[in-house]
Amino acid sequence: MRLMPLCRRGFLALPAALALPRGTAAQPGPGRFAALAYHEVGDDGPTRHYSISESELVQHLSFLRQDGWHFVDVDALLAARDGRRPLPDKAVLLSFDDGYNDYYTRVLPLMQAFRAPAVFALVTGWMETPPSGTFDYGGTPTPRSALLTWAQAREMQRSGLCEFASHTHDLHHGVLANPQGNVQPAAITRIWDPATAQYESDAAWTRRVEQDLGRASAVMARELGRRPRVMVWPYGRYNMELVGIARRLGMPVAMTLDPEPGRVDRLGTVGRILTMGDPRVPDISRQLRFDPIVRDRVLHVDLDHVYDSDPAQSARNLDALIERVAFLGPSHVYLQAYADPDGDGVADALYFPNRHLPMRADLFNRVAWQLSTRAGVQVFAWMPVLAFKLGGPEDLVLSVRDGSAAPDREQYRRLSPFSARARGWIGEIYEDLAKYAPFAGLLFHDDAFLTDFEDANPAALAAYRTEGLPGDIAAIRADRAAMARWTALKTRTLTAFTLELTERARRWRAPLRTARNLYAQPVLNPNAQEWFAQSLPDFLANYDRAALMAMPYMEQARNPDRFLRDLYTRVAATPGGIAKTVFELQAADWRRQPARSVPAQTLRTQLRLLQRLGAHHMGWYPDDFIRGLPDARIVQDVISSRTFPFRR
Repeated sequence: MRLMPLCRRGFLALPAALALPRGTAAQPGPGRFAALAYHEVGDDGPTRHYSISESELVQHLSFLRQDGWHFVDVDALLAARDGRRPLPDKAVLLSFDDGYNDYYTRVLPLMQAFRAPAVFALVTGWMETPPSGTFDYGGTPTPRSALLTWAQAREMQRSGLCEFASHTHDLHHGVLANPQGNVQPAAITRIWDPATAQYESDAAWTRRVEQDLGRASAVMARELGRRPRVMVWPYGRYNMELVGIARRLGMPVAMTLDPEPGRVDRLGTVGRILTMGDPRVPDISRQLRFDPIVRDRVLHVDLDHVYDSDPAQSARNLDALIERVAFLGPSHVYLQAYADPDGDGVADALYFPNRHLPMRADLFNRVAWQLSTRAGVQVFAWMPVLAFKLGGPEDLVLSVRDGSAAPDREQYRRLSPFSARARGWIGEIYEDLAKYAPFAGLLFHDDAFLTDFEDANPAALAAYRTEGLPGDIAAIRADRAAMARWTALKTRTLTAFTLELTERARRWRAPLRTARNLYAQPVLNPNAQEWFAQSLPDFLANYDRAALMAMPYMEQARNPDRFLRDLYTRVAATPGGIAKTVFELQAADWRRQPARSVPAQTLRTQLRLLQRLGAHHMGWYPDDFIRGLPDARIVQDVISSRTFPFRR
């Protein structure tokens, strides 16, 4: 089969409560536990974003006890981790952030009444504020009297129910994160210095956070007589480098705000349920099930269309994008992080600082942050896997389609996944992306394929011989058994490389979810894995989402509805297929140049068809936010995540 080239110019609020009956909360499972994150406790829970009223907290504790939950402390987690004592069924850890004085006046008596231990996170820089002074809480000067005194903290510690954790010394605030002036969480952000027009270096970032965490630990040792064993990340934002620093400073337990069960074998990234807006017992009961209904609604967006050589026009383009996304209400945006101005699908430059390619503009950070904070979506960084304008012939994927080994002119120009040098370059690019930009996940581009004539790179041929295959593609193609083994090897190699890239990015940006573009033919035709080295079961096993290119016009489908029905049927027949597959429809018809927009009513009809069939996740590419296509008035209700009861 000839693979058709795709020349693309760019291809936390809690949900509403449900009245759940008592007893519906499910235990997280062996070696797992639930953790709840509280903030202020008072009489004004409903009127303050992160507050809970004292009476509602009593209801929470009563519900947990009556529903069979067991309150556990940090010692219990460490004992379970070390194999000394298993956690009880339905274990729950309580935590309270920021060190408010109502923890002494209101929470401690409740802990004693319920015999419930808890972790209390202190910002030592705030605690060191003079008694008559103020500290900066989210830009608001706040009196020191709002916090515990050290004497109160010592009394709480003596109760045996209160473990004090570090919430950093002075990282609970924002810092300048890009040239456009966005402010982002201090712990994970490389600070932008306008005076030098430079970002903080790796060494400077490491030194800053190490000194801060070390100072907080020293202050707590001086005032409480012991160093903290627990780190609670401000805003729940962290990366794996931070987790390692905390561990080296004696804090093996670190808490996030990832809404997932904690695991005793992963105490460095304990997820917690964030309580906001005075949540009622049914809210907490539902969240403790850890099985929300998730429906991804995705817009796939070209950052090339935000960029303009005139910064003022770029700003106007960004505003248009934000307003459109906010109106349409999707849950996710897959946002291009690389520059492809000539539309050949290969990254000529990048939209973030990096070590290997030109930076067209320092734009991805700002756009991703604005989409997240202003439009309320999760942003996935859409990146090539192999298609970077780097290296020479010795680094490229080579095809023998025309007899001799050479790059295939009908495919993307790609670096070989078997080349150690190429893998190193690409890995460093992904690290740089994660260092300099905020995002929730990675979308691996559709360039991660190898045809049945590829790869003849010398490094690839050596890898085949290592696996007991002929070091000659013609010989492999002549042997059906060798062909099957070769296809499986290439499929594994591409997947393993994307997982390696994920871990290199996760070092600097966590948590991190993954999606990978999948062509339709490997789903529809059992023989097509040979043509692409792609497999739906493989994608379902290794990524959070298989971003299936459900594009009937690109596939030359005579009957688009039948094409979508067939595609859905094949996905549904694959275990886990519907739960993890995003059906990405095409909003432009590339069979003609210039490409024509698919009518909004046609797109709406196709999305409704997938909904009726039972698809969970869907979206479209491209979203032309500049021209307002597809027409938002026609498609808004089919793409909006607000039409579903829950949203992750």
